Amino acid sequence: MAMQSDSEEEINSINVTPLVDVCLVLVIIFMVTAPMMVQPNMAVVLPKASTKEGENKENITISISDKGEWAINQDIIGKEKVAERLLKLMKKSKDKYIVIRADKAAAWGSAEEAMSMAKKVGAKYALATEQKR
Repeated sequence: MAMQSDSEEEINSINVTPLVDVCLVLVIIFMVTAPMMVQPNMAVVLPKASTKEGENKENITISISDKGEWAINQDIIGKEKVAERLLKLMKKSKDKYIVIRADKAAAWGSAEEAMSMAKKVGAKYALATEQKR
């Protein structure tokens, strides 16, 4: 015995409201979490300078904090492992460009060491700064 409903009408449309609601929630989640993914794991206060806008390239980033911590592409590593890691990343990189983000309170010698390492692996490099306003 099959169950029959009172109305024999077929459903001719799909209710898209729940789909739109889910999509909007996902967009909001991505908007909130995306800025967190870009920031490095350690805080670096960049010096201010007059610069032109950087080009969008696949750069390798060396960050140096005021406490002497080193990071490559947001991964905090010891200073002694930086040169080895740079060699591996340079083999994979097609742009061969390194951006050095040194905290303005960091020792100048650390930034100089980063420039020296970049030069040894055959990369072009630039120092990151904030725009003067």
